[in-house]
Amino acid sequence: MQLLLAEQLISNGVDRRQAKSSQEKMAPKTSIPTGVLHEQDDEVILNQIPPEVVKPSERKVELVWRNIILFGYLHLVAVYGLYRMFTSAKLYTSILAYVLYHLAGLGITAGAHRLWSHRSYKATWPLRVILVLCNTLAFENSVMEWARDHRVHHKYSETDADPHNAKRGFFFSHVGWLLCRKHPEVKEKGKGIELSDLEADPVVVFQHNYYMILMPLVCFILPTMAPMYLWNETFVDAFTVNIFRYVFTLNATWLVNSAAHLFGSKPYDRYINPSENITVAVLALGEGWHNYHHTFPWDYKTSELGGYSFNFSSAFIDFFAKFGWAYDMKTVSVDMIKRRVQRTGDGTHDVWGWGDKDQPKEDYNEATVLNKRHE
Repeated sequence: MQLLLAEQLISNGVDRRQAKSSQEKMAPKTSIPTGVLHEQDDEVILNQIPPEVVKPSERKVELVWRNIILFGYLHLVAVYGLYRMFTSAKLYTSILAYVLYHLAGLGITAGAHRLWSHRSYKATWPLRVILVLCNTLAFENSVMEWARDHRVHHKYSETDADPHNAKRGFFFSHVGWLLCRKHPEVKEKGKGIELSDLEADPVVVFQHNYYMILMPLVCFILPTMAPMYLWNETFVDAFTVNIFRYVFTLNATWLVNSAAHLFGSKPYDRYINPSENITVAVLALGEGWHNYHHTFPWDYKTSELGGYSFNFSSAFIDFFAKFGWAYDMKTVSVDMIKRRVQRTGDGTHDVWGWGDKDQPKEDYNEATVLNKRHE
């Protein structure tokens, strides 16, 4: 939904009641991005929502050869590291890489994304320190920069102002956007993004100010040295396996921008690109339920359903909530989800729960009801 019908209607002096009867006659003339639709948005309230028409503008892409060479080198080393994992590296080295992949992923998903970009929950300073360390381990820029770009992505999703606009194709939205100069609109719109909350967080500010010292140490030096000193791993195996871990984490994150914007169902809003993609959800620790997330970006779970096996990041947040380290976790009510699905969903949403008209009869007959009260 890149077209604000409400603004056109108001400018013509037509109220919402008149808009409902005349919306089919109106031809959209502007391309003002709404980013994410909410229940009060006119695009959602109106009976008929126009299709998305904004296409990426034609422009000469300016390649950044430094990034092309760097990412090319990292992926080649990662392939070699994967080979060494199965031929010469010690088992403990592979286990460490697996653990670090999850920690780095949580630094992005539970940290930079859900906590700092969307403010979907709050965290005490010890948890923020843990998350910022994990985020540094991921090396995807500082929290300040990551959150700024992500807020721009949501506010101007699938437009020229979107840093990884999926309408430019899978490769561009996956990694291509990092191999060329940003579109001028990305820079321009990024200047207007609110960052005062991040600038007021001393943990985020400290990481941002000392990122080029912390990042090499946390992401590369320590993960390479630890296996060498703790279980006498070779430098080549320790280094290449860690690079594989790093590159795997990168691609898992990038799949959220590419695959989850191009492939999957749209049970909550069929008018936007983001989709529900279970493969991405598994690889990105719960970030693949993307149609839901772009519909309700302030839900700390970034999904409606699915167990912890498909949303490890939610399990992490819920775990620390038991100790009071994570709190004020925002989520969406069943009624709000139901209204939205009925209004803009693509029809792929399953049953709501007990009593849904599409619920199979065997569910009623075979379900176990605990602590049942006879009325």
